[in-house]
This record gives sequence, C-alpha cells and structure tokens, in this order.
Amino acid sequence: MLCNKEGKRLNTFASDYIVFDLETTGISPYKDKVIEISALKVKDHVVTDEFDTLVNPQCHISEGASAVNGIYDDMVEDAPVFSEVLPQFFDFIGELPLVGHNIIAFDLKFIYRDARESLGAIPDNDFLDTLYIARKCLPEMAHHRMTDLAAHYGISTEGAHRALADCRMTQQVYEYLQRDTELFEAGEKQIPLCKLCGRRMKLRNGRYGEFWGCPGYPRCSFTLPYKGE
Repeated sequence: MLCNKEGKRLNTFASDYIVFDLETTGISPYKDKVIEISALKVKDHVVTDEFDTLVNPQCHISEGASAVNGIYDDMVEDAPVFSEVLPQFFDFIGELPLVGHNIIAFDLKFIYRDARESLGAIPDNDFLDTLYIARKCLPEMAHHRMTDLAAHYGISTEGAHRALADCRMTQQVYEYLQRDTELFEAGEKQIPLCKLCGRRMKLRNGRYGEFWGCPGYPRCSFTLPYKGE
C-alpha cells in the first residue's frame, strides 16, 4: 500500500516474499537514476512470477556504470521512464515483504525517492536485507557481498550485476540463510572449530556435497566432513 510511512526491517524470515534488485547509473541515491528493475514473487519458498524491465533514465549512462552492469544508452532509449514503471512494480509486489541485498542503504532509497517524486507516496512494505542476515548468520566470512555468499553456497554467479540474475542469486542465498539460521537456532547444526588454526569453520559446497572448510584457506586447508546434523 502506498502511504507516507516506510515499512520496517523484519527480524524473522518469510516464506512468501518479493526479491527485487535495481541497476543504476551510479551509486548515489541523491543524483543517480534507475536503469533496470527486476523482481521475483515467491510463494511458499517457490518462485511463481517475475517482473523485469529496463528503464530510460533520461540521461547518459556513464562508462563506469556500463562496465559493471552491461547496460548502455542505446539499450534503454525506447524503455519506459521510471515514473511509468513504478505503478506496475507496486502492483506486482502487493503487500508482500521485500527481500534484497543491501537494500536498506541502496535500492530502497531509490524506490522511496522516485516514488515520492512521481506518486507523492511510498510503499509501506516491510523488508528483509540479506546483508544484515548474512553478517549475523555467517560472521566468519570476511566479506558479505552477494557474489561472496553465492560462492559460499555453491550458487552460480553467471550474469551478476544484471537485475534479474541478481534477484535469482539473492533468492537462493536467502533460502540457504533461512535454513542455516533455523538449524543453528534449534541447536541442530553446530559450527566446528579448525583444529589447525582455531577459526570457526564454514560450510562449503564441493564436488561431492557439503563439507566444513577453514575460512583461512588457502593458507589453512583443514576440512571436516559435513554429516547433515
């Protein structure tokens, strides 16, 4: 629902939700523009629908931005402007909670800014940020970028930095984070310590399935079998 009040950050996982991602002309939510928006609708942990469109920012896309996301001026010249896309996006998300990576500091700021400017109101959907979840669930990881999390769980990063591909990656990571968090909180999954360097090990995906690996790899290559506690 559109109103003047922002939604709240949720501390519990959802089985029905929307994953969304933006590509933009730069990193500033104050001056840069959206050039792509994508979303996945998830019901009972299964993707049931998708939303995907390029957006005409009505300005030049810098070489730096294009180098990252592969979107160039000629690709968006016939695309709709964001003020036309936003009502369609809001119809798609309904009242479901929003899920995304670093959306608190980035994506939601663009959505709120442009919704206020073009519609005079913002969506009040609650949201879950996988960056915050990952930092809590996987404190042993040095970095929590989406590509790092995807690699940790053995998820393909092909097409990264295009919005729809990032949504698919985020949705899979979110489901893994939910599984791991629930297992840890239930005491059904214990994280062993590396017997060589004492670090908290992390669960990895290998050719023959999951195993415990030392986060100090390659300097420390100690591993343990994962038995699916």
